[in-house]
Amino acid sequence: MGKEGKTFKEWFGSRKVQRYLVIFTFMFLPLLLLLMFTYIPFGKMIQFSFYNMKYIGKRTFVGWKNYIEVFNRPEIFKSLLVSVYYMLGGFVQLALALFFATMMVFKVKGESVFKAAMFFPYLISGIAIGFIFKFFYARGYVLDSIVAMFGVAPENIPMWLQDTKINNISLAATSVWRYTGQNMILFLGAMMSVDSDLYEAASLDGANKWHQFKYIILPSIKSIVVLNIILSISGSLSAFEPPYVITNGTMGTGTYFVMMNRIAHENQKVGLASAMAIVLLIIIIIFTVLQKLFFAYVFDNGTDDESKAAARKRKKQAKQ
Repeated sequence: MGKEGKTFKEWFGSRKVQRYLVIFTFMFLPLLLLLMFTYIPFGKMIQFSFYNMKYIGKRTFVGWKNYIEVFNRPEIFKSLLVSVYYMLGGFVQLALALFFATMMVFKVKGESVFKAAMFFPYLISGIAIGFIFKFFYARGYVLDSIVAMFGVAPENIPMWLQDTKINNISLAATSVWRYTGQNMILFLGAMMSVDSDLYEAASLDGANKWHQFKYIILPSIKSIVVLNIILSISGSLSAFEPPYVITNGTMGTGTYFVMMNRIAHENQKVGLASAMAIVLLIIIIIFTVLQKLFFAYVFDNGTDDESKAAARKRKKQAKQ
């Protein structure tokens, strides 16, 4: 007999039990895959970070030695400075995405074609994009030919990938080209949720497109803007594909991920590379928390008419 005098068949066939059974059935496979391919490998990586080991062979427990070596090797943390180029490129990318999305909201001709063309680079594999730009920047190829068309002498054209003053800028530009369309679609989706009557009312009151963007669009999508900034900065810390495929991390273009890949696969120092991965994870978590705290202090939740900073300033002036 089951609960409340019901037979097991009646209890098992009840609506409540069937609902929980359906939930468990649909959750079991995703959770199993998540456990097998995410949490167990992550746990193993933490374990490996305490060993001096290769992929195959003897393992020697070294405690915190790998973590100490990460902080004692200047070239490892120097590679984090390369991420600054990708951070700056991320801000350029978000600015362009916001500009193009605003154009789409105000209805321009060929909108659908332009939208598809902008989003297409995001669909291409990062490795394929790396090979495309490797030839795009190569001496005497596409970019040099375009620059020469404007009358620049060949000897005055910089070495886009060899010159340490601009090669990281060139690599960051590839990320801007790839992800601008994706961010544009995210911004556009948020902008489309704004009531179109607000634009018409603003136009009747004499507001131009800039005023509509500043006072209607931007406050309405503030939460999406903040989210994209956080994701962009966090993603720049783990940039890998452009420097790995285009320059193989040479000539000062090696990011933290490229260094970690080189130490793990070329030098076969799996324990040290695992420690580097854990350190990077901690850095990304710290950056994310600081960004969220900063934006929570400066901005509202994206629904109020004024930011928290503006509200504090208004209240302070009212008390004086």
